[in-house]
Amino acid sequence: MLAVFAIIVVALVLFATEPVPIDITAIGVMVSLMVLGTAGPLDLTGISPQQGISGFASGATITVLAMFILSAGVQRTGVVQILGRELSALTGDSETRQLGATIGAVGPISGFINNTAAVAILLPMVTDIAHEGKTSPSKLLLPLSYASMFGGTLTLIGTSTNILASEVAADLGVPNAPFSMFQFTALGILVSIAGTIYLFTLGQYLTPERIKPREDLTEEFEMGEYLTEVTVREDSPIVGDTIRDALVETDFDVDIVQLIRGDEVFLEPLGPKTIQPGDIFALRTDRDTLVEIMDVDGLDLVARTVDEAELEAAEEEANNLVEVVVAPGSFLVGETLASTNFRQRYDATVLAFRRGPELIRQRMDRTRLKVGDTLLIQATTDSIDRLADRRDFIIAQEIERPDFRQSRIPVAVGIVAAVVGVAALDILPIVVSALAGALLMVLTGCLKPTEVYEDIQWDVIFLLAGVIPLGLAMEETGGADFIAEGIVMAAGSLPLVAVLGLMYVVTATLTNIISNNAAVVLMIPVAFEAALQIQPSAAYAFVLAVTFAASTAFMTPVGYQTNLFVYGPGGYRFTDYLRVGTPLQILLAIVTTAGISVLVGV
Repeated sequence: MLAVFAIIVVALVLFATEPVPIDITAIGVMVSLMVLGTAGPLDLTGISPQQGISGFASGATITVLAMFILSAGVQRTGVVQILGRELSALTGDSETRQLGATIGAVGPISGFINNTAAVAILLPMVTDIAHEGKTSPSKLLLPLSYASMFGGTLTLIGTSTNILASEVAADLGVPNAPFSMFQFTALGILVSIAGTIYLFTLGQYLTPERIKPREDLTEEFEMGEYLTEVTVREDSPIVGDTIRDALVETDFDVDIVQLIRGDEVFLEPLGPKTIQPGDIFALRTDRDTLVEIMDVDGLDLVARTVDEAELEAAEEEANNLVEVVVAPGSFLVGETLASTNFRQRYDATVLAFRRGPELIRQRMDRTRLKVGDTLLIQATTDSIDRLADRRDFIIAQEIERPDFRQSRIPVAVGIVAAVVGVAALDILPIVVSALAGALLMVLTGCLKPTEVYEDIQWDVIFLLAGVIPLGLAMEETGGADFIAEGIVMAAGSLPLVAVLGLMYVVTATLTNIISNNAAVVLMIPVAFEAALQIQPSAAYAFVLAVTFAASTAFMTPVGYQTNLFVYGPGGYRFTDYLRVGTPLQILLAIVTTAGISVLVGV
């Protein structure tokens, strides 16, 4: 038990501080449990190699993998974007209607495709709704994340947490487990209604306006002092050199954004082009560096403001300037723009990036990137399309996507409906129906075979596989029983409903610090053992409280992936999540506990 607790403490610290990605920590947990369970004569964890790798064969892991494929199939048809555009047409400049469209779109969708995917798909729509309606995107993006969590509680497949909780509970022998498709939908509706009312009232008041309604992306990123245009003099020493040799591969902190030569405007790749007299360069640099470059390279300042219109002059009727969010699992996380060769790889120039409220516009190549960082990128339409095709990035505004397979919309929606229906009627287990649906997505052309592997969030899959043995170890060593005894003693003579509420609060607090999936694996065995000691008939109610608490983490940006998605685009501070999320967390602790008490009976 002590060995397992030591692993848990180390894992919690690593999950909270993230010196390495959380999926790597999870794999480390799995390996540690097996090593300590099989090394020499001592069996310190009770976990055999077969139990240690059981997470990879878990029905929860495979179901979540299949749900990623199903979500991708729906996403590739463009049906969610079409729905979003229809809703946005009704919002106008009313913040209340915009909020209603945001919650109304993401909530129901999150019940049937993974809620993380729903936020990634709808984030561009919500950003555009805000800017077109002259509303701060900060007022809508946090509600977008929160409402996706409400929606995830509506069905078994709304979030990976629900699927994992169902499997863990079934393995423990909890009554009413594994969960059916709509087993807790009534409670999910109650939570969604309470949460929506909060977001329209106190939540709307508390949500800050961090980013002003955008007139110009260069203004939003405060680029006025960092963008300028210079022209090459006749006697310039760099005439005849390539742009790469003269301006790119230097020690100066400068980026060439675009080249204007006569009536033509050129974007990346600019490096091979030979410099001619009269060339005009749009540069991203600070004033001190600009003075040095002008002296050394024979350049003159052009008295013209460089704004969004100027930077989008290269292609008519196309966006050359976009915001791009670094997604969870992106190859950029922990890397720098220089180490990933970003500019050359995508023919795109990063002008600035925002991390929460912080704007970074100097020495960007040396800054290690994090999930949720929002990059301001200048690129051709083709380069932006390439970025949009990768799950490493989320384009934070709507762009024209001719590759959507709109003719496959009825097929993709029908497949998801069939998966839900077959599982709900208990014709097939959810893992079988989800895998069958994933296969049909490929066979019907909604997804290409190569896209299947691109669209699976492998970090989530490895996280699940890594933490599942931790729950087994807690049971094998008696750790879950020991913690449950402590909770029962601490609860003392509290009524059963109060202990139920305590279980929700403990799980919610843990989820706001570490991964939601890790929290549910740790807490469901504890909840089950606590129920057995207090009132065995309440076991299902206790497990349901843990499941809902782990699916709703509002108080920190790291508590849930969707919170990180909106952190950069919304320009939020860490304290914003505490200010808006804490009252909501308290409200749902009361509503969920009361709802379980009435609907399940405690």
